[in-house]
Amino acid sequence: MKGQELSKVMRRAWQIARVTGKAFAVALSKSWQLYRLIKQMRAGVVRFAYEKADGTLRKAIGTLKDTTLLVKGTGRPDDGRTVRYYDVEANGWRSFKVENFVTAY
Repeated sequence: MKGQELSKVMRRAWQIARVTGKAFAVALSKSWQLYRLIKQMRAGVVRFAYEKADGTLRKAIGTLKDTTLLVKGTGRPDDGRTVRYYDVEANGWRSFKVENFVTAY
């Protein structure tokens, strides 16, 4: 693991702790789960779940592998507050807030 990746995990953990008001240990655990999720999505297709803005649970199948041809435009810079992924079922880009992540399965 590179220093940049560890720094990103820690920044994301502090952001989760600040937004949710939960203990830093809980936020750090969720941040590591997100790190592993993104790493798995770069390798292939992954099933995971997160809470939508309206409070419902969204079960998604997403990937980040071989998606460079699917990107249109430049997009927004990564602020660390959201996770973007390509939804295999809907054939489109989706994102969710890091604090709303539930689990990968």
